[in-house]
Amino acid sequence: MPRITPLPYNEATPDVQAAFDAHVADHAGSRITNMKATLGRSLLSFQVYMQWYPLYEQVKGIVGDRLAYLYAHAISEGSNCPVCTTFFRRIIIDKGERPEDLQLTEHEQAVIDFGSAIAQNKGEISDELYVPISERYTDAQIVILVAFAGQMIATNVFNNVLEVNVDEYLYPYLPLTQPQTQPCK
Repeated sequence: MPRITPLPYNEATPDVQAAFDAHVADHAGSRITNMKATLGRSLLSFQVYMQWYPLYEQVKGIVGDRLAYLYAHAISEGSNCPVCTTFFRRIIIDKGERPEDLQLTEHEQAVIDFGSAIAQNKGEISDELYVPISERYTDAQIVILVAFAGQMIATNVFNNVLEVNVDEYLYPYLPLTQPQTQPCK
């Protein structure tokens, strides 16, 4: 059971409804999920968290589409966030891969390890993890990758603290070791 229930669209203020509508219109295939509807209880919070989308586009421009969603998945898994981990599991599976059996290059593994460590170690990164990233990317690109990790972690924290439920459309993508109807914790 979530600590704060998602705001139903018909109970939202006109400003929040407009923000929901604009978000769906601006981001093809997007929907107002349980997390977004919960954020809708504060228009500014919703607007700030939706800046994840342009930052994610920049990450995709740096590392490519596949590595961007694998990076986001690694951060979410490192944060123990069922909502976001399941969201990115869906993307991985829908792209024809198994999250438990990814075939990665050495560079892809380094990026994934970097993202996971940022989440697991609260941003404390060893030189062993940082150096391969610094050798491949510019300072500006590293800033974007780290800022995105922070935004992703903020999203994970929001979902975890408020125990936002995994959306029903994601149930088929939950790991088999979790009951599909159990609320997110």
